[in-house]
Amino acid sequence: MAGGLANGGGSTDGGNTDNGDDTDDNGADDGNTDGDNTNGGDAATCDDVIVNQAVNPFAGKNLYVNPTYQANLDTSIATASGTTKANLQLMRETGSAYWIDVKAKLHGTGTESLEGILTDAAAKGDMVTFMVYDLPNRDCNAHASNGEICCKYNADLTCDYSYSGSCDEGLNEYKTEYIDVFAEIISRFDCLVDIALVIEPDSLPNLATNLENPSCQNSVQSYTEGITYAINTLSEAAPHATLYLDGAHGGWLGWADNMAAFVNIVADLPYQKLRGFATNVANYQPIGEMCPWQGGNDRNDYCLNNNNQDKSCCEDPCNLSGEWNGAHSELNYVQLMEKQMSTIGFNPKFIVDTGRNGVTDMRDNCANWCNIRDAGVGSFPTTNTGHSQIDAFLWLKTPGESDGCTELLPDSTFCPRFDDMCGSSDSLGSFSNEPRAPEAGHWFDYQIK
Repeated sequence: MAGGLANGGGSTDGGNTDNGDDTDDNGADDGNTDGDNTNGGDAATCDDVIVNQAVNPFAGKNLYVNPTYQANLDTSIATASGTTKANLQLMRETGSAYWIDVKAKLHGTGTESLEGILTDAAAKGDMVTFMVYDLPNRDCNAHASNGEICCKYNADLTCDYSYSGSCDEGLNEYKTEYIDVFAEIISRFDCLVDIALVIEPDSLPNLATNLENPSCQNSVQSYTEGITYAINTLSEAAPHATLYLDGAHGGWLGWADNMAAFVNIVADLPYQKLRGFATNVANYQPIGEMCPWQGGNDRNDYCLNNNNQDKSCCEDPCNLSGEWNGAHSELNYVQLMEKQMSTIGFNPKFIVDTGRNGVTDMRDNCANWCNIRDAGVGSFPTTNTGHSQIDAFLWLKTPGESDGCTELLPDSTFCPRFDDMCGSSDSLGSFSNEPRAPEAGHWFDYQIK
């Protein structure tokens, strides 16, 4: 994954050389009331710190670089050479989000835990982004990231997705053993550490588009009630933390009917407690250029019906515009989401995952998402996004971590969470001369190189 690199660094003040002029000067001056929270803040005076919603929460911040990530990269650097090695060394000093995807990652003293990371970040004065990711019946339309909490358990403690009854027990476990514990920990670091949270990737988008799958239909209560509880509880515990809800990407919700379904779901959430949405999480959609808006609020027709194909903003490696989807790049998708969310009175800001979209035309089939071959790292984390509604480009899915396993694991045993999409022709490990992929979240040396 050594392609597509811009200048690196842990600070969000710079590093993006590919995305136009910086229009995000609304958060780089002394108006940022959060600017020195992390340097010896006092919990007793935390209530006096006012969150200024006009200020970009990432502006001027150093992003936390996890020593655990650095240790994984070091194993790959040790066997790399040339340009690949140089790029990996740049990445070693670049902050990325950390996924709290099991309850065991909540408490601890090491930098593989929520508590340990916050302690380390407080000492360093760094901003941390966490992925909140442990809903009951997680990942209902795939297998690669199925979680640990279930509405109903099978005998082997995996989830029985065919169960259509109440998820009260699973939700109680999620609330009391995951979210409540998460909330208590971050409450101790509110004002001491600048914290951003991304809430439950893939969950609500699955409800918008995949209810024909019984596994997702049976997860409606889990996802809607669980996410409502997460937003309310986490925002109350840490009022100075910044919350973003996962908003999928243009290749998923960019069609007018899909977006309308998603807006209807969001309308029933306490969205006023969110700053906005995280898009392209763990995906490969290109950043692209934002096109002029043409048409109604539900779709940008600027590039559709073969219009304006000579314009660079209409570049469309997945040919989504040929399928009447005007959100063929993430900048165009953000523009669509902004217009559609305004219909419910929500004016969201955005963060976009650029951890794996450095190459834009590497897939034979753009529906493929698992360990894509030759993807390349995209823009390094930056607030210089060129668009005031986009707070930052960030690495939300950590480069180098597997999306999912091949049918056989590297040790030749069968992978219990194998998803057919991880055997696609675009997926690493599907060719006989490639190593097998480990389970989701595990380090994949071949991928990062």
